[in-house]
Amino acid sequence: MTQNYLFDRFEDKEVQRDMKLVPYKIVNKDGNPYTQGKIKDEENKVFSPEEISAMILTKMKETTEPYLGKKINDAVVTIPIIATKDAGVIAGLNVARIINESTAAAIAYGLDKKGGEKSVLVFDLGGGTFDVSILTIDNGVFEVLATNGDTHLGGEDFDHRIMEYFIKLIKKKHGKDISKDNRALCKLRREAERDKRSLSSQHQVRVEIESLFDGVDFSEPLTRAHFEELNNDLFRKTMGPVKKAMEDVGLGKNQIDEIVLVGGSTRIPKVQQLLKDYFDGKEPSKGVNPDEVVAY
Repeated sequence: MTQNYLFDRFEDKEVQRDMKLVPYKIVNKDGNPYTQGKIKDEENKVFSPEEISAMILTKMKETTEPYLGKKINDAVVTIPIIATKDAGVIAGLNVARIINESTAAAIAYGLDKKGGEKSVLVFDLGGGTFDVSILTIDNGVFEVLATNGDTHLGGEDFDHRIMEYFIKLIKKKHGKDISKDNRALCKLRREAERDKRSLSSQHQVRVEIESLFDGVDFSEPLTRAHFEELNNDLFRKTMGPVKKAMEDVGLGKNQIDEIVLVGGSTRIPKVQQLLKDYFDGKEPSKGVNPDEVVAY
């Protein structure tokens, strides 16, 4: 899926940075970033992020209808950004209800079923965006007290750091600059994401890519410690929105009853440790798969 460019302009530094590392072409249309590609027999067709989202929703609809044996017309959408509602309309779905993602996560953990008033911090670190929400739940009634975050921070940034490291290493060891080789970059990106995930449960992996460039097989070790070093500033950056959200609601650390993790990047041990340290040793809830918690 495209990056989170729904509110960005083509000249924004984040867009220009990502253009160098994504395998698809991003073009300027009326000052906005659009994805260029081929659909059926049409070459160089451009798509807005909403249109890409609509294609995914349409595919999900077409896949699900035969399984259910009936037509799907309605959808409940959880959103980090309102333009996702437009994508539902483009896909031919009546968006029956919009649910804040932090509320959806709290429902998945059954926090609305627990008695008494609770304060919940939802830490949502996904592939391309980062959101922190603080909400209260009292007798099944949700109220979002504060939100904060970074629309350009997530797992793809961690992948890019791994890629940048190996691009430099390849240039140094082999004298080859693969930064303009889309085929090599695609292979390296897939491997970087795979190894990032593995390092959440292993302390070392071997990055192995067959025929990465000029027929050369690439093989290098990557430790969890080195991965954390490459991304240290980005990991620590996640604590800023947590502190700001806490300041906005005026709560002390001991007044947060539950910490809920959302998004695959929250599996990274260093991220969990920073969050745990900030809350003086309080363990985040891990009972639901963070990739599936909002959908659940």
